[in-house]
Amino acid sequence: MADWGTRRLERGLGGWTRARLPGGVAEFVMFVLKQGWAALFGILFVFAILGSTVIWQDDWALSRYDGLFLFAVITQILMLALRLETWAEARVILLFHLTGTAMELFKVNAGSWTYPEGAIFMIAGVPMFSGFMYASIGSYIARVIRIFEMRFAPYPPYWLSLAFGVAIYVNFFAHHFLPDIRLALFAGTLILFARTRVWFYVGRSPRWMPMPLAAFLCASVVWIAENVGTMTQTWTYAGQDAFEMVSFAKMGSWYLLLFVAFVTVTVVSRAALSQSPLRPGLRTEINEIEPDRKAALEL
Repeated sequence: MADWGTRRLERGLGGWTRARLPGGVAEFVMFVLKQGWAALFGILFVFAILGSTVIWQDDWALSRYDGLFLFAVITQILMLALRLETWAEARVILLFHLTGTAMELFKVNAGSWTYPEGAIFMIAGVPMFSGFMYASIGSYIARVIRIFEMRFAPYPPYWLSLAFGVAIYVNFFAHHFLPDIRLALFAGTLILFARTRVWFYVGRSPRWMPMPLAAFLCASVVWIAENVGTMTQTWTYAGQDAFEMVSFAKMGSWYLLLFVAFVTVTVVSRAALSQSPLRPGLRTEINEIEPDRKAALEL
């Protein structure tokens, strides 16, 4: 059950916005606020990267990478302690953390990118905070589904989506040795998911967008955040000059990886998936629903 103080904050923000802004504007503002709330872990981590770049000194006993690692661990503990994340969501985050760390170990040692600073909490050139960057994406997907009460319909057969996610993940490794099939994978996202609508609530009425569009918009935001990482020299890509923007091709990589993240989330929870088309009705009135769903409905 979500923390009652958090619920009151969410209700207050929602009521304040609806009371002062026209309907369409209020709904857009609430959409942005709820997205930010869902991405809380990632937003905090981006600010930690920026802040550590400004304040960290070379002669400090603790390295910046280790500081980022400890920040991520403490933030994760606090989000669970304050019930901003559920334990089910934490299992999703851990699973994607592990798959992301495995890819980091491979890619760094393959020369795709590097971490130029040293750290105690580092394995084979990969600082341990890096896994939390992937965890932040898993956290966002798990939280945004709950906060917006999302439904995905019509969703392809689950085994097919799982196999597709595995194929994307394997290609991130295999393209170093075999032909890169990412163009086929891009086409696969449309073949499998073009009909899938992501239904969500901002107010009482259901809204929707195509699932590939939702993945592309999320990938665009992640790409912007990735530029924060490279501009601060937290990590650097092979052949990338200082203050050079990350290649737009990386946005395609994140687009595909978001499907891996989503499939990872559904390994733990499939309640939001429906193989049949549907149109949700008006959202239930707040007073008629059980207390542990109010926080997600009232922001």
